[in-house]
Amino acid sequence: MTSILFVCLGNICRSPLAEGIALNLKDKYDLNIEIDSAGTGHWHVGNPPCENSITVANNNHIDISHLRARLIKKEDENKFDYIVVMDENNYTDLIAMGFKNVYKIGNYGGFEGADVPDPYFFDGFEGFDKVFEMLDISVRDFMYKERLIS
Repeated sequence: MTSILFVCLGNICRSPLAEGIALNLKDKYDLNIEIDSAGTGHWHVGNPPCENSITVANNNHIDISHLRARLIKKEDENKFDYIVVMDENNYTDLIAMGFKNVYKIGNYGGFEGADVPDPYFFDGFEGFDKVFEMLDISVRDFMYKERLIS
């Protein structure tokens, strides 16, 4: 079974949104695929996604409220076929930890390698809409280009 792990810093904004989008595509295309998310930092372990991430997902008919933040583990490299990071810092951190199968989501969807901005540090809700839109486009393109959906 194919598996994807989405990774960001705290696992409460970007990576749970990406996970929710991918889970939605999994259901839509009836895929036999495992999807999860994790963070490189420990601050939010066990917490649900932040309120604005839950809201923007709900606004797009995706429920991520049941997800809980967790810390990435070295064993994840053997468990997941694709480890997909949100920004260059996540990429650098995972490479430094010895991960090899790391993909940057900003390389998909026509974003030319751009980082997915961390909306946790934005003022207001508008940044979450923009992050969701970027992730929706790039996750779909990633899954298409990696031949997980057609």
